[in-house]
Amino acid sequence: MKYLCFLLLLIAAPARAQTATRRYAIEVAGVRVGTMTATRTPATAARPETVSTLVSDVQVDFLFYHLRIYYKVTNYVREGQLRLSTVEAHTNQGNFSSRTEWQGDHYAIVADQYKHHYRATETQPIRYTVTDMFFGEPAGQNRAFAEYFGDFFGLSPGRAGTYRAGRAGREDEYRYQNGRLQMLIKKNPLKNFIIRPEP
Repeated sequence: MKYLCFLLLLIAAPARAQTATRRYAIEVAGVRVGTMTATRTPATAARPETVSTLVSDVQVDFLFYHLRIYYKVTNYVREGQLRLSTVEAHTNQGNFSSRTEWQGDHYAIVADQYKHHYRATETQPIRYTVTDMFFGEPAGQNRAFAEYFGDFFGLSPGRAGTYRAGRAGREDEYRYQNGRLQMLIKKNPLKNFIIRPEP
């Protein structure tokens, strides 16, 4: 009888939210220069939002120039809709931030990043972001909200499992295999940044 009670308690107990974590290495010209980590924690009864984070930490030397970029994106999603996104960035050029917040009938968007200052409102619910692209292939999506910029990347599918993300002259290429991100190429005039899953 006590075993039956124990089994019933196990069945009735709420499932613990499992955090999904994806870890990546960032390379320039075949040299590892940083890391990127994406995490997602599902909503619970106590916290109704799914929380996703994307953390990038890069240090690299271009000729005589040292580049340091650390940024953290945090997204709160409720019932499939982005409610709040914050971005904090720390670089050798200073500290920067972006914030996108749903205010009942629109988003208030403020992005103050290095050489990028943007203010906007958006009335349509945001349901897909760049951070989401680290957790699965963007099949059927034609745009992704770029939290850092406070604006959208257009998404264009290429050959199987490949997608181009473009905005204002910037272009990234995402490559997937069996629905999982296998490579992200962030195109840069000096050198491309290659992001791959860590072994």
